[in-house]
Amino acid sequence: MLRQNMSLDSVISPQLEAQSIKELERILSVQGSQAKLVGANGEQIIIPDSIYQVLLQIVHAMASGKAISIIPQKQELTTQQASELLNVSRPYLIKLLEQGDIHYIKVGSHRRVRFDDLMKYKQQRDIKRREGLKELTLFLQDEGFYDE
Repeated sequence: MLRQNMSLDSVISPQLEAQSIKELERILSVQGSQAKLVGANGEQIIIPDSIYQVLLQIVHAMASGKAISIIPQKQELTTQQASELLNVSRPYLIKLLEQGDIHYIKVGSHRRVRFDDLMKYKQQRDIKRREGLKELTLFLQDEGFYDE
């Protein structure tokens, strides 16, 4: 059963599960096979492709040692949760909200940020960073900092 109060807690696989997760990744990566879910009572169901693709991404990330969080697109986050996802301080996030860089709503006196609005900002921020880094690299090349 799904929990109604979705938490943003990340899941990191314990070392004891590493071998099982690697084996699961290998099995899921086999081309042309249909994955099935088998219940405790032996009942089987083929896993739909959309769920299979998500499962494959999750298992691959966990096999690589990455932490996993699953958040519905319409999920509203607290400013603390949003700042943690962006890896910025909460006061800096609030500054971004007040400047209008990220859309938010107020629930009473509390600000809430929709997950998809936060991810849209993050994507735009990452594009700007890559462009800036590219410009800096070109400038440094022009100035001879990368001479062979």
